[in-house]
Amino acid sequence: MTNICVIGTGYVGFTASVCFANLGNDCIGVDINSDRVKSLNGGIPPIYETGLRELLEINLREKRLYYTTELKEAVKESEVIFICVGTPENSDGSVDLSQVYSVAESIGKAMNKYKVIVNKSTVPIGTAEAVKNIIKKNYSGEFDVVSNPEFLREGAAMKDFFNPDRIIIGTESEKAAEIMKHLYKAVERVENPIIVTDTKSAELIKYASNAYLATKISFINEIARYAEVVGADVTKVAKGMGLDKRIGSRFLHAGIGYGGSCFPKDVKGILYSAKSAGVELQIIKAVDKVNHEQPEFVLKKILLALKTTKGKKVAVLGLAFKPKTDDVRNAPAETIIKKLIEAGVKISAFDPVAEDNFKKIFPQIEYFSNPYDTAKGADLLFISTEWDQFRDIDKKRLKSLMKQPIIVDGRNIYEPNEMKKAGFEYISVGRK
Repeated sequence: MTNICVIGTGYVGFTASVCFANLGNDCIGVDINSDRVKSLNGGIPPIYETGLRELLEINLREKRLYYTTELKEAVKESEVIFICVGTPENSDGSVDLSQVYSVAESIGKAMNKYKVIVNKSTVPIGTAEAVKNIIKKNYSGEFDVVSNPEFLREGAAMKDFFNPDRIIIGTESEKAAEIMKHLYKAVERVENPIIVTDTKSAELIKYASNAYLATKISFINEIARYAEVVGADVTKVAKGMGLDKRIGSRFLHAGIGYGGSCFPKDVKGILYSAKSAGVELQIIKAVDKVNHEQPEFVLKKILLALKTTKGKKVAVLGLAFKPKTDDVRNAPAETIIKKLIEAGVKISAFDPVAEDNFKKIFPQIEYFSNPYDTAKGADLLFISTEWDQFRDIDKKRLKSLMKQPIIVDGRNIYEPNEMKKAGFEYISVGRK
C-alpha cells in the first residue's frame, strides 16, 4: 500500500485517483473546485466513463479514497504525488503550463520529507526538469520528479489503466524508479512491461505516440479523398492495409477527422516545441493540415446533397468527438454544425451522453432523446459519431420520418448497397 495524492480531478486525475485506490492504495484527490470535491465525495463523477462511477462508490465506501481542496495537507500525508492538472493549448499552439508550475510551487512549499512527484499531464519535453527547479526553490530536502505519461483512451479509461500496453517511467533516480515500479506492480504483465527511461524520453514518447496515431487517421482520410475520385472503396483499402502486421488496422478509419482533448492539442504541442528547438516536423505539420480540412470536406458533401440551405433541416446523430464519452472538445461535429447554422440550416441533434456539454456551445439547436424524433421532418441525416446504437437503427422507420431520405455518413457505419436498397440517397467518406 502506498499513500498517494492526485492533484487535479479532470479526466486523467479522476481516473488515476479511483484506479490507484482500487489497487489498495490510500488515495487523496485534490481540486480547487469545492463543488466538484463535494460531488466526488458524494459519489458523483465529473465525467462520463464506463465503470468508473461504480469504482468511485466502492473506494469511497472502503475509505481508500477521498477528495479535498486542501493541497498542503494532502501533500504532507502522501509518498507519491501525481500532477494531473490541465495543460491547455495557447493560441500559438504552445502548451500552457501555468497550472503545472503553480502546483509545483505549492508542492514545494508543502513538502516535509522525501517524496516522488510525478508529471502525469501531457507536457512538453523538459517540463520535469522545470518542475524540479521550481520545487528546489521552495524545498531544500531530498525529492525526485518522474515523468509518467498516461495513455488512456476516453471511453475505455478503466480498461486501459488496468491493462496498459506499457507503463512509461521517466526518471534518473533508481530510488524513484523502484517506488514507481512497486506502485504499478499489480498491473504489469510480461506482454505489458514497465519501461524505465530518462524524463525527456518519457515526455517525448507520449507526444510521439499521439502524433503517430493522428498521422494514421489523417493518412487514411487523404486516401479516402483519392478513393472517391478513382472509384475505390476506402473501407476495403483500409482492411487490406490493416491485415499487414507492420501496419495494423487500428486508427485506419476514414471519417470527419480526429478531435478530443489529446490529438489536436498534442499534435500542435509537438510542432511548437520542436520548432522552438529548431526542428521542423514536416509530416506532423501535414497531419494537422489534413485534419483541419477534413470536416470541411464532409461539409461540402452535406451542402451538395441539400442543393440549397434555405428552409432546410439537418438531423445530426452523435455530438461527442468519439463514442463512449461525453467529451465534445474539438469535436468535428462542432465545425460542421457551426457552418450549417451560419448557412441558415435548422439543426436537430441527439447524442446518448454528450448533449449537456454540447448545449454549452450550441444552446440554440433542438435536442431530442432518440434518433427517430431527431430525424423527423429532416431533409438530411448526418452521422457524426459512431455510437453502436446507430448501427442497428430501424431504417424503414427512419425513412418514413424524414422529409427527404438523404444520409451523409461521416463515419462509414452503413453499407452503401444496403442503404440503397432501403431507399436512401447514401453518401459516405471514400466510397462510391
